[in-house]
Amino acid sequence: MSAISQRSAHRSEPQAGREGFGRLLRAEWIKFRTVRGWVVAMTAAALVTVLLGLMSASSNHGSCSSGPVEVACPPPLVGPGGEAVDDKFYFVHRPLAGDGSITARLTSMTGQIRKPDVTPGQRNVVPGVVPWAKAGVMIKESTKQGSAYAAMMMTGEHGVRMQHNFTHDVAGRPGGVSRQSPRWLRLTRAGDTLTGYESADGTNWTQIGTATLAGLPQTVQIGMFATSPGDLTVTQGDLGGSIAASRFTEATGEFDQVTLQGNASGAWRDDDIGVSIAPDGSEHHPGRASQSDGAFSVTGVGDIAPTIEGPTAERPLSSALTGLILVIVVAVMFITTEYRHGLIRLTLLAGPRRGRMLTAKALALGLVTFAAALPATAITFTIGGRILRDNGNAVLPVSLLTQVRIVVGMAALFALAAVLALALGTLLRRSVAAVITAIAVIVVPHVLATTSVLPDSAARWLLRVTPAAGFATQQSIPEYAHVLGHYAPIAGFYPLPPLAGLAVLAGYTALALGLAVFQLRRRDA
Repeated sequence: MSAISQRSAHRSEPQAGREGFGRLLRAEWIKFRTVRGWVVAMTAAALVTVLLGLMSASSNHGSCSSGPVEVACPPPLVGPGGEAVDDKFYFVHRPLAGDGSITARLTSMTGQIRKPDVTPGQRNVVPGVVPWAKAGVMIKESTKQGSAYAAMMMTGEHGVRMQHNFTHDVAGRPGGVSRQSPRWLRLTRAGDTLTGYESADGTNWTQIGTATLAGLPQTVQIGMFATSPGDLTVTQGDLGGSIAASRFTEATGEFDQVTLQGNASGAWRDDDIGVSIAPDGSEHHPGRASQSDGAFSVTGVGDIAPTIEGPTAERPLSSALTGLILVIVVAVMFITTEYRHGLIRLTLLAGPRRGRMLTAKALALGLVTFAAALPATAITFTIGGRILRDNGNAVLPVSLLTQVRIVVGMAALFALAAVLALALGTLLRRSVAAVITAIAVIVVPHVLATTSVLPDSAARWLLRVTPAAGFATQQSIPEYAHVLGHYAPIAGFYPLPPLAGLAVLAGYTALALGLAVFQLRRRDA
């Protein structure tokens, strides 16, 4: 054979391989669409996901008290980044025109915490501060809730921090504060750039971080603040799960040696930002401040942080479990039917390379499932969310990118679960056994972890090490290290990040498919 002929032969072999796999893939697609029962069941899975999701959203109504009547809950307060936020604190401030800075010495941080009553009817209030109580200096766009800001602060248990725009947090020196060991805090403005510093003696300064607040107006508010989120307690439920409760707290910061640089004119002004108004018109748990000989005492209640509690955008997708079970049944039948009727021999004759044949079958099934699940999850998520809002639910907003990730991720979860079920069907060759096994490893762990059945630790463990970890892809609100919350599956929080959870499911799917290929090669059809 000539050299040219040899080269031609080498080029044609991979091309033939690609064409052979394409032929197998097309054959598996034709096989699927020509069996009416499979097509109907896959369509039913998509319709069930949509219908049950929209019915669940329609039956979910939200209301808030306004005196003796119930009204629709107001939409969540939104921060500069579009996320839901809490912005409630006591602020002693002045206007600052242009560049400038504030420096203050924090000599004390105290507070009080409402604990469960020991004697019924007698308030049990104890001294102390919660871990994320805050007191410090701040530059804020305005006194409007949700406006941009940067702050240098002392916290209850996490040392000095620089935070800005609710979601950003940078750690400074750890430790506490006292009159014997005060903390000096400084915040400077240069255009849109704010820089935070701390010092132990007011002479030697350490830069903690910088923040760029795009579009900051010429005149901003500069001053001292204090706030304190609720005291979170989590108790074990009687039948499993957990119950979280948050009780009133307040924090007081004592400041002196306050100096301002720049054009900060006028008298100090006190504002209780975001204070709640009781039905009788009075302020509910108001803050307060006092000034004497250049020293300031500022007491605040609330938090300056992202909101993690409330109806979430993915709530209508709870219907996905029912649709997923139908997909599992179809996926198992896609292979076990061939074994039951002896058609697997014809399939292997058409594709003698068994690993390639099963891969083509898995890819065809995965693509079909993804194509069916994508519009179903998109419709359920979009329209279901709109129904929730129309019913008075204050749904926590998420970015467009997060919405796309949830919809595409759930469609990918359906596809991976289908391929995993196909692999189990190949291994077990029995429809009932394979369906039960697939449901047991994908659906059951999720149900156990997200209902009041297991302790939080066991629920987190299940959602780390089982294929049910893939459900993390639907979580819309992330965990924030600087927000104390009930981060448990029962509250909608998964122990793994969305993509990591989906990767766990993909790993199980790849392992099961590899074992199925290995066993298919070793035994007779």
